Amino acid sequence: MELEVRHLRALCAIADAGSLHRAARQLGVAQPTLSTQLSRIEQTLGGALFVRERTGCRPTPLGRTVLGRARPLLADMSTLVLEARAAAAGGDSRLRVGSTASRALAGWLRRLRRPGLEPTLQMDVSANALLRRVAEGQLDVAFVHEVEGSALHVPEGLRLRVLLEREPQFVMLPADHPAAGRPVVGLADLADDRWMIDPTVDGEWDGVHRMLRAVGLNPRVLHGDYHTAASLVATGEVVTVCQPSSQSRPDLAVRRLYGDPLGVRLLLAARTLSGLDAVFPALEEAYWEVARQSTAYREWLEGAGIRALPRCPVTAPATGRVKFVPAR
Repeated sequence: MELEVRHLRALCAIADAGSLHRAARQLGVAQPTLSTQLSRIEQTLGGALFVRERTGCRPTPLGRTVLGRARPLLADMSTLVLEARAAAAGGDSRLRVGSTASRALAGWLRRLRRPGLEPTLQMDVSANALLRRVAEGQLDVAFVHEVEGSALHVPEGLRLRVLLEREPQFVMLPADHPAAGRPVVGLADLADDRWMIDPTVDGEWDGVHRMLRAVGLNPRVLHGDYHTAASLVATGEVVTVCQPSSQSRPDLAVRRLYGDPLGVRLLLAARTLSGLDAVFPALEEAYWEVARQSTAYREWLEGAGIRALPRCPVTAPATGRVKFVPAR
């Protein structure tokens, strides 16, 4: 048997879903059919690609090697199809991208742009709204974040790929704040500060409120957007949670919160697995590029044993929780 693109897609689906049952459902085939196909692929490659366990499947060392080569090939194939369709149509193919706020956006769009493929961007503070637009065909892909403890409403049929299972949220405070001189700040050190929160961001108010309430804090709160928050932080009016890739400036400091009490899950959504394959590698590269540029986040990553760029991105069904696999 010769390996085909459909075989590689099946292997990635099994790895992403974590079980033959879920992968078969995503691919629209019967589980026995997929199991037989996997056995034939393993016979062709000369070794087991997955360890079958009671709780699901996980890649063997050989499986990780094959998956590491399969994913870029699938992404290249998806790009080839997009570019070919654009050429056949005699014009640019528009890739409609949606996203919540992220410092990785500029690098992601830059990597996606090529002759015959022009990405467009729709920003929205509501991850749920972006997911609905993807499901309704108004967007091709969406990069969103899910605040810990506030699950997103994922429309049926969407495919999700996890960029990062848990991104810790940092705090932005004035550069002359007494706590700014330390690399790690405790919530108790911010007990007398006003906080700014954007209540229009899905889950943010609830997440921050739970975080503060857990340590017995009930601070004064202002409502505003990210840009307003940064301006008010710089003038000493408020403190606010922020993405860890945010960078300190002469007038404000970005610091890790002790114990990492608040996190978000970073997700890419599309209607098909091939749609994810076409854009995920570029997003992954762009994200880790900005992560390395932030001193505070880079130090956190090094302390967590995560080096630069992960080797094994994984995909989750809408209700799944998938562990982030760091590079080794």
